[in-house]
Amino acid sequence: MTHLPRITAGRRRARLVRRHLLTPAARVDGAHEVADALIGLHATDPATVFLAAAARMHAPTPDAIDQALYARQSGEPALERIRCMRRTMFVVPARLAPAVLSATAQCTDRLRAEAMDKLNQALGWDQRYYAAVQRDTLAALTERGAATAAQLAADVPALREQLVVFPGKSYESRQRAASTVLGVLAAEGHIRRARPAGSWTSAQFRWTPARPLPAVPVAEARATLARHYLAAYGPATADDVKWWTGWNLTDTRKAIAATGAQAVELDEGTGYLLPEDLEDLEELEDLGDLEGPGPVAPHASGAVLLPGLDPTPMGWRHRDWYLEPAHTAALFDRNGNIGPTVWWGGRIIGAWAQHADGHINHHLLTDAPAAARAAVDEEIGRLTAFLSTTRVTPAYRTPLERRLATG
Repeated sequence: MTHLPRITAGRRRARLVRRHLLTPAARVDGAHEVADALIGLHATDPATVFLAAAARMHAPTPDAIDQALYARQSGEPALERIRCMRRTMFVVPARLAPAVLSATAQCTDRLRAEAMDKLNQALGWDQRYYAAVQRDTLAALTERGAATAAQLAADVPALREQLVVFPGKSYESRQRAASTVLGVLAAEGHIRRARPAGSWTSAQFRWTPARPLPAVPVAEARATLARHYLAAYGPATADDVKWWTGWNLTDTRKAIAATGAQAVELDEGTGYLLPEDLEDLEELEDLGDLEGPGPVAPHASGAVLLPGLDPTPMGWRHRDWYLEPAHTAALFDRNGNIGPTVWWGGRIIGAWAQHADGHINHHLLTDAPAAARAAVDEEIGRLTAFLSTTRVTPAYRTPLERRLATG
């Protein structure tokens, strides 16, 4: 019987600290380096991109992150905003964007079909009418150069039509057709988000026409994305890869096999790790339990305050190795979106929120050593300086974040 190499949860946390830049020693200079390390930054909430990057940079400023997001060097962007994994908006390295978009194209096809069905049932749009609205929207955007959804709706009357979303649910609401049409256009790569019409926390984005991304064969694109995921997030289970990418299980297994990943034993079952990473991971010091005796390993020292929807806590389906299951209800909303978290030694130890008067409240969910508490206080000071007079409210509120924001 062949025994798989066993990777402990403690070693996974040690690798997480280094690969996800969760300690001062691992911090980088620019937002593009953060995106490289994590494959991409969740961009559904505009503040997440800035706060996720700032937490991992040596000397972050909003202006520096803004330049990385929107400035064009020799006509080429360093980062691209695209709708990709699980139909979610991400900021990804420009060099990876073609593969990421191609690898998740199946989700895009499904998104268009669902959008067509929704608009047909609610507004009676058929395929020809939908195509005409898309053409008119792209023409209006090309003429303006950049525009908000409201500005485009002023140019294209069909975008102002309203439909009911989540009918019969407690959160039923009305929504303009513009939201659906622009979402599909963004997912298909025809348009991209530009600077918001306001501060870096504003959700009122302008849209601009997008340059077409080169097509990458789907199998090749999936293998590329799986390889980058395992390099940044491995070892991980097939279930983790499937959840993170939004693929079905068959496509997930094929993509993992194409990377040449080695099977390893995890607490959750069989995981996968790139062969070149196995020796490196086995040499890492096992961080063990949070309350364990002895000095903290140099590569693990330091705390970090991550924002809601940060890619690190959202990177795996199975999270017990860095998050106590008992804390899930306090840290996540009912749709599975995580709020702001406090980290130490590769695991979540608490939560934080910005109070209306600007100060940062935090709460530790577990006993932590004095070094951790001191490091958390230091990070609060760093975040306070970064935010300055800016006030941030997460797009998705969680029970503990709400309490800390008002307490």
